[in-house]
Amino acid sequence: MQETAKIKEKFILAGIGTDEEEVSISLDELGELVKTAGGEGILKVIQIRENRHPQTYMGTGKIEEISQQVSLMEADGVVFDDELSASQMSRIEEMLGCKVMDRTMVILDIFAAHALSAEGSIQVELAQLQYRATHLIGMGKVLSRLGGGIGTRGPGEKKLEIDRRRIHERISQLKRELKEVEKHRGVTRARRSRNGEFCVSIVGYTNAGKSTLLNTLTGAGILAEDMLFATLDPTTREYKMRDGEKMLLTDTVGFIRKLPHNLIDAFKSTLEEAVHADLILHVVDAADPDRDAHMDTVYRTLSELGIQGKPVITVFNKADLLTDQLILWDPRADRSVRISAKEGTGIEKLEDAIARFMHEGMVYIEKIFAFSDASIISRMHESGNIVEEYREDGIFVKGYVKKELGTMFL
Repeated sequence: MQETAKIKEKFILAGIGTDEEEVSISLDELGELVKTAGGEGILKVIQIRENRHPQTYMGTGKIEEISQQVSLMEADGVVFDDELSASQMSRIEEMLGCKVMDRTMVILDIFAAHALSAEGSIQVELAQLQYRATHLIGMGKVLSRLGGGIGTRGPGEKKLEIDRRRIHERISQLKRELKEVEKHRGVTRARRSRNGEFCVSIVGYTNAGKSTLLNTLTGAGILAEDMLFATLDPTTREYKMRDGEKMLLTDTVGFIRKLPHNLIDAFKSTLEEAVHADLILHVVDAADPDRDAHMDTVYRTLSELGIQGKPVITVFNKADLLTDQLILWDPRADRSVRISAKEGTGIEKLEDAIARFMHEGMVYIEKIFAFSDASIISRMHESGNIVEEYREDGIFVKGYVKKELGTMFL
C-alpha cells in the first residue's frame, strides 16, 4: 500500500511594530509555532507602525496586499503575530476570504495537542474557553472556524454551539476542578516540607532544553524534541547527587514572548511549583542569538507570577554548540554555569552550584550515634539531608542538617 503524506497547511505570517528586525525575529518564532502546530509559514509580511489599526490590525492597504499574496502563493490562511479582537478577526477574514488566526490561537492549538495529563487537559480547555468568551461578539462566520486551528484541534466542533452563558458555567466548573488540583499540590508540598526535601524548579524559555536537563539528571524519560512546547505537563523526579544528597527537580511549561495572560492564568497551578521552590534553575539556550531577549521574557513572566526574591542559578545550556568562548553571564542570577545537557558536560559544576544553596544555614556532620538515638537521627532526616550506615558500634551518620540541630553534636 502506498501512504500519502499529510499535506501541511500553508500560512502567511504578518506582524507590526516600530523595529523591523524585532518584528522579523518575532515572526520567525511565530513560524516555529505554526510548524509545531503542523502548518508551514511561507511568507513574512511586516508593517512598520506604532499602533494597531482599530478595525484591521494592519492598514487596509497592507491587508489588500496580503490578499494578493494569499492568491498568488495559494496560502491556506494568514496568522497574525498579536491577539486580534473579534471584530478585527471578522473584518480581516471578510477582506481576505481565507482562514485567519492569531498567535494565541496557534498556541492554544499546540497546547491542545501536547497536554497529556488530566490536569493539563483542564488547563487547556480553560484557556480555550476564556479566549472564546472574549471573541463571541462580532465573530460572524469566523466563529465556525474558531475551533479548527491548524488541522482539527482546538476547542472542537462540538463546542461551537455553546453560548456565552454555558461557556462561563463551564469556566467556573473548570476553575473549581483546578482548585482541587491546587489543594492536592498543597498537601504534597506540605509533606515535602515536613520531610525536609529540597525542591528545585526548572524554568526557561520554551525549547531551551529544560526537559533534556531533567532527563539527563534523573532519567525521567519525558519528551524532549526540538520544537516549541514539546511538553506541557510538569514532571517531578528525585535526583541523587554524586555525594549521595537528594533533591526534587520539577520541569515546568516553557515561557514564550507574547504569552497571553489567560494562558498564564490557566497554568498558574502548574507554575506554582516554581513559586514554592527553594531554588530556581533558569535554563537558557546559550547558542540562541536572541538569548538575552528570551531571558528578559522569562524574568518578566516570573515577576507576573509573583516569583521574586528566590535564589536563581542561570544554566547556559547547549554550550557544545558554541564555536567561540563567549562570556555568558546573567546579572540577575545568583550564579551562572555552562553545561550541555545533551552531552552531559558541566553537570558537576551545576551540582556544586546547587549544593551551595542547599547548605545555606546548615552544618556538615559525621558522627556515630548509639542505636538508642534513632529518634535523633529521624529529626536529622526531617531537617536536613543525611545518609546513615549501620555498623557494629552504632549508626554512622554523615550529611548536612539544620545548624541549630547540628551544633548540638559537633
